[in-house]
Amino acid sequence: MSESPRIIKSPSLMDALIPVVVLISMLAGTVYVFGLDSFGPNQVAMILAAAVAAIIGIKNGWTWQEIESGMIDTIKMSLQAILILLTVGSLIGAWILSGTVPSMIYYGVALMSPDYFYLTACVVCALLGLSIGSSWTVAGTLGVGLMGIAAALDLSLAISAGAIISGAYFGDKLSPLSETTNLAAAVTNNDLFDHIQHMLWTTVPSMLITLGVFFFMGLGNSSSVVIEDIVSLQNAMRQSFTINPFMLLPLMILLIMAMKKLPALSTLICGTVVGCVFAAVFQWNAVITLANDPSLSDAAAIFKGLFSAMFLGYSSVTGNEALDTLLSKGGMSSMLTTIGLVINAMAFGGAMARTGLLARLVEAALSKVKSAGGLITATVGTCIGTNILAADQYLSVVLPGQMFAEPYKEHKLKSINLSRTLEDSGTLTSALVPWNTCGAYMTGTLGVSTFVYAPFAFFNILCPIIAIIYGFSLIAVPSIDEEKA
Repeated sequence: MSESPRIIKSPSLMDALIPVVVLISMLAGTVYVFGLDSFGPNQVAMILAAAVAAIIGIKNGWTWQEIESGMIDTIKMSLQAILILLTVGSLIGAWILSGTVPSMIYYGVALMSPDYFYLTACVVCALLGLSIGSSWTVAGTLGVGLMGIAAALDLSLAISAGAIISGAYFGDKLSPLSETTNLAAAVTNNDLFDHIQHMLWTTVPSMLITLGVFFFMGLGNSSSVVIEDIVSLQNAMRQSFTINPFMLLPLMILLIMAMKKLPALSTLICGTVVGCVFAAVFQWNAVITLANDPSLSDAAAIFKGLFSAMFLGYSSVTGNEALDTLLSKGGMSSMLTTIGLVINAMAFGGAMARTGLLARLVEAALSKVKSAGGLITATVGTCIGTNILAADQYLSVVLPGQMFAEPYKEHKLKSINLSRTLEDSGTLTSALVPWNTCGAYMTGTLGVSTFVYAPFAFFNILCPIIAIIYGFSLIAVPSIDEEKA
């Protein structure tokens, strides 16, 4: 007796919404209970929401084996990103130990001028963000010092916070060391450096306008106050590292390899190796100090110091609190939580995609979209909505990235347009939402309410607007047909 054919029902909109509502509810709960420490618990929410999606899929006729296979297939797509994230962690640790990052910071803060505080604060934070790839670290270290300087100069704390956040997110967005930059490229299956290059279309105009606004807002704010915090930071770096322009060579090598469009992973590995060589040659004492094992010979201590920096990150113990906080970071281990989120988010996306729930959501969201501008606008709106509802910038990159992959293909738009829009809206608007982990962090760190500084975070506001303008005017929106032509 033959078995009757299996019937798989098309999911209803209610089916598709249930896992999303469950996910949003759990994410809201983790943010409420854990606050800024919700990054880890959010992963539990993602995997539980994936289980809910699987249950609905089974109800509609899918087998567990099919759903599990879909989850695994989706996770496989992120393996290159995981390798890149691990390598980026090693690179950060190696570059701090080599004196490359300290030299970038040293020369960056030298640009500070009290006469044009808002402008220079934005520029310095942009340079620091570009060098370390973390807007949170910029705000939590240099940003705190700059807010203190702004208070001493009797300048607007709201505008100062807006300048710091604008600069920090500019650097974060364009840095190959940034987690969200790597994430956006990985989710859309794009080369990291192609993704960064394409972002220049929206990032550069937004930043130029932002700098122009801060320049005019800062006119007349002259002061003779000496910026002691900056000088103290520079002196502490000189005592701990060999600081000179030659230490920037690893950065130059990385940029040259990136411009030649060599594979991102090999470029980052090369940058890490060069950083280790520079550390061993020019920062001998710093490497041995990091090893912290008098029983070892110098050669063994160098080996231990380098590998500690690459896996555990650099740990600064100079006694200068600002410098120790700024430079104590990096290492593969620092990326493990982010990698966990990537895996769990991909599992959720895989369950949603295999059971047809993701396609049903996209169908509802794009029911009235007829043009490239409409599609990009829908992407921006979805990213902002995810930041508001899910309260996490990583999810605002991952979830819309999975939802809109096929619609971009259907509209004959290259996926690099999607990766850029994810950053323009998902990454940048996270700091403008008070209950988002980014907004909460910035408020807690800089001491200014999100609603107060948000109107002055010009860069974060302008990027999604320019992205939409480009979409409707078809400026810098390459199509698949152009690639084939």
